Amino acid sequence: MNPAPQRLDAATATARLVHMPGWVLAADGLSISRQYVFADFRAAFGFMTQVALAAEKADHHPEWFNVYNRVDIRLTTHDAGGLSERDFSLAAVADAVAKQMVGQGA
Repeated sequence: MNPAPQRLDAATATARLVHMPGWVLAADGLSISRQYVFADFRAAFGFMTQVALAAEKADHHPEWFNVYNRVDIRLTTHDAGGLSERDFSLAAVADAVAKQMVGQGA
């Protein structure tokens, strides 16, 4: 069994976000969030599908909300009681998927 993920301190989380435009640290420092806007529902759902597959593979699942072309995503590591490397890894995946979809005209 994998050891529990280590919680990142606020300074580390803040420093990581400098390189992740669009992501926002929650006031309590326990999660990061971002909103993505796509051309339509199909593109938003396609984004969610791709991120969901990566999340399942990583065994790290986002909290998210979708209305038509908008996807709001929040990441935290419950096992760590806050942010861990898992959150930043999944955020990078989400950004890469979104960037790829925009490049395809989504």
